[in-house]
Amino acid sequence: MADVTLTIDGRLVTVPAGTTVLDAARQAGIPIPTLCHDPMLSAWGGCRLCVVEIEKMRNLPASCVTTATEGMVVQTASPAVVEARKTILELLLANHPEDCLTCHKNGDCRLQDYAYLYGVRGGAFPGDKHAFPIEDDNHFIVRDMNKCILCGKCVRACAEKQARHIIDYTYRGFNTKVAPAMDLPLSQSDCTFCGSCVSVCPTGALVEKAMLGKARRWEVKKVRTTCPFCGVGCNFDLNVKDGRVIGVTSNPDSPVNGRDLCIKGRFGTDFIHSPDRLTTPLIKKNGEFVEASWDEALDLVAKKLGEVKAAYGSDALAALSSARCTNEDNYLMQKFMRAVIGTNNVDHCART
Repeated sequence: MADVTLTIDGRLVTVPAGTTVLDAARQAGIPIPTLCHDPMLSAWGGCRLCVVEIEKMRNLPASCVTTATEGMVVQTASPAVVEARKTILELLLANHPEDCLTCHKNGDCRLQDYAYLYGVRGGAFPGDKHAFPIEDDNHFIVRDMNKCILCGKCVRACAEKQARHIIDYTYRGFNTKVAPAMDLPLSQSDCTFCGSCVSVCPTGALVEKAMLGKARRWEVKKVRTTCPFCGVGCNFDLNVKDGRVIGVTSNPDSPVNGRDLCIKGRFGTDFIHSPDRLTTPLIKKNGEFVEASWDEALDLVAKKLGEVKAAYGSDALAALSSARCTNEDNYLMQKFMRAVIGTNNVDHCART
């Protein structure tokens, strides 16, 4: 594919033909603010925060949907561009709740970041505030449509990444909001609660219910790990505070899944600190399960396996492995059964 060369803020930038102005600027290390754009979703050009000034082009086009052309001259921070972005932010804040002090996304909110960056305060355009009821009747996601800026990222994530089409714009004008068909709660829709909508939301409109009130965003340490629920190998970030996992957030740099996760991967880690979780081996003595050391438990397992093999032969034994184990652990399990026990009676929970 041929390349095109354009000038962005006085710098010559060469990119493949078909590249948007936004991507060309970012490849050159020139930041342009966005709210509705996501590289994993289709370009939409709805929020208009990424407007730029292009020589010989009327008005201020959105850079995320404008294709770079040969010889194009772009300014990303001219007085007209900065003024337009400030006005857009002021219009968004006119109807937005002013509860940043208690909002769960405080410190991790794109709208808050850009308002700070451009010195925008509320009050420039006094307007009515929404009074949508907060939806928290499900176990996984809290939806506060009063904080929604209608960027459409959740709609596109549901349609394009998950192919579910559960949510879309409803109503018109000031009353427009994102909701399932017939404005039903998520719990009454066909939503599978994968949480893709939460992962792309730039404000506090969609948040993980399990993490509400557990920590401020800057108090959380994120630890990259691999999901234990199946063998796909999805990565995500464990959110840790004071040595305890309080939830999971997806990481766009994950090589297998990007931001995509299923309901178990995103919301199923509460088992880690469950009071019902077994933390020591149990063996049965006199008909009752009692705690034992690992050495005692493993010695008992080895003894029982040896007795069964001696009495009934190797094929009297079988092993069922789990997708929650690593590939290496599953390999060792089948190797143990075949080389040590002497049987091919090996199966796996994912073989269905």
